[in-house]
Amino acid sequence: MKVVILCGGLGSRLAEETRLIPKPMVKIGNSPILNHIIKIYNHFGFRQFILATGYKSNIIKNYYKKRKNIKCVYTGKNPLTGGRLLRLKKYFKQGENFMLTYGDGLTSQNLKKLLKFHLRHKKIATLTSVKPRARFGEVFLKGNRVSKFEEKPQVNSSWINGGFFVFNYKIFNFISGDQIMLEREPLAKLTKKKQLMAYKHHGFWQCMDTIRDKNILKKMWREKDAPWVWPNKN
Repeated sequence: MKVVILCGGLGSRLAEETRLIPKPMVKIGNSPILNHIIKIYNHFGFRQFILATGYKSNIIKNYYKKRKNIKCVYTGKNPLTGGRLLRLKKYFKQGENFMLTYGDGLTSQNLKKLLKFHLRHKKIATLTSVKPRARFGEVFLKGNRVSKFEEKPQVNSSWINGGFFVFNYKIFNFISGDQIMLEREPLAKLTKKKQLMAYKHHGFWQCMDTIRDKNILKKMWREKDAPWVWPNKN
């Protein structure tokens, strides 16, 4: 099964790094975060990758030029996430299912279970929903007295889109052009048609939006506490 990784954005919130390299090539340890993502999929038997490149695409292309199972496809400088996916339509067949994720997120989830979940429900799309950790400690009060304090707890109130999708070929019917953001119109339309499922992941998940996020991941790697590295217990 093919895996699409969206690698074309500017990564402007990580500008300290992305002035020189595309965001997926920012290193965690000695390896780009993109390599970490690929290795997660590899562990679960996914071997075919399509990298949808854009900003500084040649850096990614040159890095993977000797990897025959990794195809770099330049999808332009300006398309949004939906537009980048639409430009890959010719690489898929009617009825085909495929995986998709972003080039900046790591997870401890079992991707085989994600695929089984998608196939069992027979919908057009499945996303991974996660509850990220809060950025600051959470304080519980009784009047003016602190009754409970949790240092950076997991957010309990709401699930968010953590990426790590499974799509059926029919997803292309919901994307009309370059300036469509996958996370907006297409997912909203799929929701109305009851064609979008959510696979709840309770374990580790972390995106790399900012320098702070990068430093969190680097620290975990340095301290050998990297839950996205398989095999693990999740």
